[in-house]
Amino acid sequence: HTHGIPDEFPERVLDELDELETPSMAGRTDLRDLPLLTIDPRDARDHDDAVHASPDEDPRNEGGHIVTVAIADVAQYVRPGSRLDREAQIRGNSVYFPDRVVPMLPEKISNDLCSLREGEERPCLAVRMIFDKSGTKKGHQFLRAMMRSAAKLSYEEAQAAFDGQPSEKCAALMEPALKPLWAAYQVLAAARDRRGPLDLDLPEKKIELDAHGRVARVVIPERLAAHRLIEEMMIQANVAAAEALEGKRQPVMYRAHAEPSKEKLAALNDFLDTLGMKLPLGAGALKPASFNGILAKAKSLPVPELVNEVVLRSQAQAEYTIENYGHFGLNL
Repeated sequence: HTHGIPDEFPERVLDELDELETPSMAGRTDLRDLPLLTIDPRDARDHDDAVHASPDEDPRNEGGHIVTVAIADVAQYVRPGSRLDREAQIRGNSVYFPDRVVPMLPEKISNDLCSLREGEERPCLAVRMIFDKSGTKKGHQFLRAMMRSAAKLSYEEAQAAFDGQPSEKCAALMEPALKPLWAAYQVLAAARDRRGPLDLDLPEKKIELDAHGRVARVVIPERLAAHRLIEEMMIQANVAAAEALEGKRQPVMYRAHAEPSKEKLAALNDFLDTLGMKLPLGAGALKPASFNGILAKAKSLPVPELVNEVVLRSQAQAEYTIENYGHFGLNL
């Protein structure tokens, strides 16, 4: 209320929910038998994306993998110029607080129709990506499809399964879904390491409130390989989306990240000097690997978190822009 964020939807917008068409299979690929999984935080209320992987059976791509990433097809329900669309434009985005979300779209859409619920049919947009054994993408295909999530898993539950300790729920999913997903991630992770993105170790902090809505404590959830798996597959899907839109000469909004400014680099080096370290600033182009060497050395210091924080503060701010000048942190 302090910031004037609207937390109720006008009646005329809600009335439009009663007129939504039931999605049909017309023009859609049937992915309902593909064991796509949603992997989210334990307390997630909606499930935006699902993943699946399998070995590529093509003999010309021995050791390769096929990765499918699916997201809810919001365009099935929110049409250009509709009241739902105009209300979403007014809001601009959803707003996340520690204990609630003020959504951009009514809950019937954000928490139900466009949440990839376990065992329920949902219209989706999916990208099918083919990677070779070194993790290099050979091609991709976008599909408007119908899916049915095989399981809703938490990051912790998925990680336990990857570590060979599956829950009863995960045991049946090991061969058809979880083992192939982990195998594909190993290949993508190796390609990521070769690419050399900025390797900051800064887990997200989570605010927990008491019964009166006051901050009770701030906790740092454990950073798991399952988090990195989902992140890497989403990054690959975003790259494929940009390539597909560029190929059709469509306008694209990029998530871009410039390299650090000279002033911030000088300030960082002043700080590192107090720890007996120095950022190697040669004549060549600055690379994330330059920072990764510092971050690796910091692990043996009493203050590794501080070094990670200061390196983060030395970076430029990422932004959404129509100019594709690259993403320094991801080295893409």
